[in-house]
Amino acid sequence: MHFTPLVLSAVVALSMAGCSRPEAPPEPIRSVKLITVTASGVTARQELSGEVRARTESRLGFRVGGKLIERPAEVGQMVKAGQLLARLDATDLRLASQAAQAQVTAAQSQRDLAAADLKRFTDLKAQGFVSGAEIERRQATLQAADATLQQARAQGSVQGHQADYTRLLADAAGVVVSVDAEAGQVVAAGSPVVRIARDGARDVVFSIPESDLALIKPGLQAQVRLWANTAQGLDTPLLGEVREVAASADPVTRTFQVKLALPVDAVAPLGATAYVVLPPASGDAPVVIKLPTSALMSANAVDKKSSAVWVFDVATSTVQSRPVQVGGADGNQMVILSGLKPGDEVVVAGVHVLSPGQHVIRFAAAAR
Repeated sequence: MHFTPLVLSAVVALSMAGCSRPEAPPEPIRSVKLITVTASGVTARQELSGEVRARTESRLGFRVGGKLIERPAEVGQMVKAGQLLARLDATDLRLASQAAQAQVTAAQSQRDLAAADLKRFTDLKAQGFVSGAEIERRQATLQAADATLQQARAQGSVQGHQADYTRLLADAAGVVVSVDAEAGQVVAAGSPVVRIARDGARDVVFSIPESDLALIKPGLQAQVRLWANTAQGLDTPLLGEVREVAASADPVTRTFQVKLALPVDAVAPLGATAYVVLPPASGDAPVVIKLPTSALMSANAVDKKSSAVWVFDVATSTVQSRPVQVGGADGNQMVILSGLKPGDEVVVAGVHVLSPGQHVIRFAAAAR
């Protein structure tokens, strides 16, 4: 079979067309989420951890020294006012009280004898048997006996109270938070034996560095989050007020202790961890541009620390990469120091699947 040159040319052209690569499909037009950049103030606030304590904690001890023979109070026990917490051996003190009472009896007898002598000598003087000087001596003796009796009575009262001081009683209702002595131990007068956190108001106690001391003043209000409530999904903050700021720094940590008063009706377990959110410093907050972290990406593969964003071009409906300088975090957003200006539209979702000059369509727009 013979082919004409025209037919051969057509066959060759068709064969070459069948061997060439097919054209690549057009790049898909992606839908992106955009936000319009605006400038706003920095609202970051400092958060410190603290501990819930009772407004009043009493370290109770005996007024007298002695051997501890009983301590019914235990850590965590709820106690009422007047409840027995500990007791000393009162044998020696009871004997001393009995001796003091015996001195009172002796002094009373001496006083009665001096009063009888004065009466008798007064009758004798009326009959002319004794002089006035003798009456004066008898009156002085009676006065001395009165003074001795008063002294003995006072000493007896002191010794009686000493015996009563061997019983350590709770001075108010509360909970025992620590014990510092055990049965059989000899304690000195005034040594702490039991520490009680009184019922009532609660404080959050935390520490601040010296650099923040000028920002914390009594009366300053701050938000408090309890860790226990956060773990249970109850993240409603409490509003507290600074009640006390330490006048001197802790010698070890070099920080200042702050006591923040909680509301009276606040349910805050003793010892619970609390987070105190301090308000920003007074004055106008700096105006900056802030973006969510999802809008940022690495500017290049070499320098992972540099950041960039995709900026939307309204005229061409394309995105272009633009390097930006990040100045830190403000809550859940990043502060942009340079690279953007108010009015720019930035991609905030799907930034890692875009390429320079890629056509996109707007998925959602929101002012920020």
